[in-house]
Amino acid sequence: MGVIFGGGVLFAVALLGMKVFPEYMTYFTTLQNIKATAQDPGLRGASVPLIRGAYLKRLQVQGGGDVGPDDLDITKEGNEIVISFAYSKKIHLFSNINLMIDFAGSSSGS
Repeated sequence: MGVIFGGGVLFAVALLGMKVFPEYMTYFTTLQNIKATAQDPGLRGASVPLIRGAYLKRLQVQGGGDVGPDDLDITKEGNEIVISFAYSKKIHLFSNINLMIDFAGSSSGS
């Protein structure tokens, strides 16, 4: 009986992992694209539309998903460009059970 229960728990954890893992990979790819765009030395004095365009080009090459150029919050702190984003993702697990995850990231270290 314990083996059957343990197998069921293991199956549930594996199912959850297979549904959630791709979303986290997309988030980390987006975060990597944001940080690379903010650290681009060619964009130090650039305007917001140019920064959005540079992110779009990086997004087209690298992929990354749910965050488009218009979803970015672009500010300047000192001489550094700070790009941040936030979004929610609803992941269907089974039947009428869903998992909602709020993702947020920034090119600054904090």
